[in-house]
Amino acid sequence: MTNQTQPLAGLFWEGEASNLHQKDDELQACLLQLDQAVYVIQNNGIFITDVGKLSTDTKNSATPVVAILPAMQAWQFGDAGFLKDYGLSAAIYYGAMANAITSVEMVIAAGKAGYLASFGAAGLSMKSLEESILKIKAALANGPFACNLINNIYEPRIEEQTVQLYLKHQVRVIEASAYLKLTTNLVHYRAAGLSKAADGSIVIGNHIIAKVSRKEVAQKFLEPAPDKMLQELLAAGKITPEQAEMALQVPMADDITVEADSGGHTDNRPLTGLLPTMIAYRDEMQRKHSFPQAVRIGAGGGISTPAAMLAAFSMGAAYVVTGSINHACVESGACQHTRELLSKAGMADVIMAPCADMFEMGVKVQVLRSGTFYAMRAQKLYDLYSQYQSIEEIPSEEREKIEKQIFKKTLNEIWAETRAFFEARDPQQLVKADADPHKKMALIFRWYLGLASRWSVVGDKDREMDYQIWCGPGMGTFNDWVRGSYLEAPEQRQVVDITSHLFRGCAYQYRVNQLSLAGIKLPESIRTYYPVAALTN
Repeated sequence: MTNQTQPLAGLFWEGEASNLHQKDDELQACLLQLDQAVYVIQNNGIFITDVGKLSTDTKNSATPVVAILPAMQAWQFGDAGFLKDYGLSAAIYYGAMANAITSVEMVIAAGKAGYLASFGAAGLSMKSLEESILKIKAALANGPFACNLINNIYEPRIEEQTVQLYLKHQVRVIEASAYLKLTTNLVHYRAAGLSKAADGSIVIGNHIIAKVSRKEVAQKFLEPAPDKMLQELLAAGKITPEQAEMALQVPMADDITVEADSGGHTDNRPLTGLLPTMIAYRDEMQRKHSFPQAVRIGAGGGISTPAAMLAAFSMGAAYVVTGSINHACVESGACQHTRELLSKAGMADVIMAPCADMFEMGVKVQVLRSGTFYAMRAQKLYDLYSQYQSIEEIPSEEREKIEKQIFKKTLNEIWAETRAFFEARDPQQLVKADADPHKKMALIFRWYLGLASRWSVVGDKDREMDYQIWCGPGMGTFNDWVRGSYLEAPEQRQVVDITSHLFRGCAYQYRVNQLSLAGIKLPESIRTYYPVAALTN
């Protein structure tokens, strides 16, 4: 341990010399006593201790204090209001992954530990979603938990039914994702939860955490709901005149998650540029509107190591969000084969590929590249969709190839299945397809894209090479961090335990950085925190 700093003027340490540490393992053990203040003293060398007391008595000049590291706990990171509003022990939530990959089990495990998790509601039937909500509420009567609401551009009726379920069962926190603009359904959820306290202040009953990666989208959540949509809801009898009036006085979201280079829907933006930009933009919008409570800005995308977590908090994140690393945990809805593939992924083993919910728009999601042909095959379908206006226009040789390699059925068989699916789910889609051959092609191709993520969940052995596995590069950095530890094995990965390690490592790294800024450099072997043993059962 080297020292390039001066003692703190007039401050000395009193205690037994046997409590002074200089060996590497003793230094690390002392720094990991996070609930204790740590003193760095100069006594014929630099020592660290977490016992003894401080004094201003000059008679103790033989043991001057070089630096003081205060106690550091998980709840000290992030915004205290985020913890209070959602009843949390740490400023983190697990982002939703569709098809219940962020599962009921994961949400309950998180909630019991005082963490927030957003249930992966997208892609589920209303019956399955309602059953899941009831299970979560039975286990977490007082929360905390959230449910996802994904923007459904082509099937707004599904979004409307989802909102109705959330209002029916009093789901008080939703994570709004993949929104390019506000919808009446989303505004309905927000406005329907507004009321007034005895002192006349507005009480927000339905909380929205919005996921965004662009300023123009963030703006819509940093402002009140559009009056036009409120009037539509008012005319339909879905909200009261008072709620319509109150909705013009609060922002659309309580929190905005800045989504950087993540798994699933992402713009692949660097967090170091995106987060400060969004915080500055939030400040600008807050000066304009002067809301009683400013919208908080959190960070997601690449939060998979203690260093990444600390970087986000150091840049001003009110909270952090994890995603890909949860996908690889035992509580996730993904099958064992998928979790094993994720546990072996490197940082570069990801790729952008067409997604099912916005296929026609050319929107892409980030997925795992190794161990699956999904990205290549999905891109092939999108290329055909862009080149031809109907299934009939596709050359017979090309058609036979995709039937054999991708669909493993004839396109006529796929259309019959697709037709039966939408007859039950949303018949309006079939009306559009019958009138527009290009729309029909899109629905047929979306059969593959939509089922590819489900195959990854249910573990369809015949379709392992077609699994659509949402994953960001942070999965690789996590695997690098835990390599050689018990967490390298996928069967050992539990979300609460991993979260505990992330926060413990974040606090440890903060202490290491404090020492570095004080001119004290620790040995390389103990400058990084690694998970040695499980922190939770």
